[in-house]
Amino acid sequence: MNEHLDEYSESLEGEFRKLEGALLSDTVRLLAPSEPLKLTADATVHEAIQKMVTTRRAAVVIVDAEGRLTGIFTERDVLTRVVGQGRDVHRSTLSEVMTRDPEALSPGDRICYAVNRMNNAGYRTVPLVDAERRPIGIVTVSDVVKWLAEIFPEAVLNLRPGDEIKRPLQVDAG
Repeated sequence: MNEHLDEYSESLEGEFRKLEGALLSDTVRLLAPSEPLKLTADATVHEAIQKMVTTRRAAVVIVDAEGRLTGIFTERDVLTRVVGQGRDVHRSTLSEVMTRDPEALSPGDRICYAVNRMNNAGYRTVPLVDAERRPIGIVTVSDVVKWLAEIFPEAVLNLRPGDEIKRPLQVDAG
C-alpha cells in the first residue's frame, strides 16, 4: 500500500513540475489561435457584425492596404460604441468605432505574458501578429482556458469545490 502512495505522490509532484514549466515557458503559438477575420476601416459595422456572427468569432481585425493591423472591433465595441451610442450599423464604419492600434502578441510571446496583459488591461481578445505587424491569429481567453485545462494534472481537474489535494507522504496515518 505504501508503495502505491509513494508512486501517486511522485507522479503528482512530477505533474506539478510540468505545470510550472509550462506556465513559465510555453509560447502563444501553442494556443493554436484561430485565423483572424480581416476587414478594412471603411467597412460598415453591419458587415463586421455579420462576419462575426456567421463565423462565431468575438472580433474582427482592421487592416490597412498593406495588410498591417490598424485596429480591432470586438463584441464589447458593439455594446459600448455602437448600441450604447445608438449608432446606425449600416452607416457607421469601423474607423468610427474600432480600437485603434491595439496591443498585439507575437507567436513567440510566453503565455504567462499574454495572460498578464489580458488580465491587467482587461482584454478578452488579442490579435496575434507577425514581425511586420500583419495579423496571423486571434488569441482569446477561451484559448488560454483550454490550454490550462490540458496542462493541469488530472488530480487537480477532478477536485470538487472545497477538496484539497492530498499528498500521501504528508498525511498523518492516524
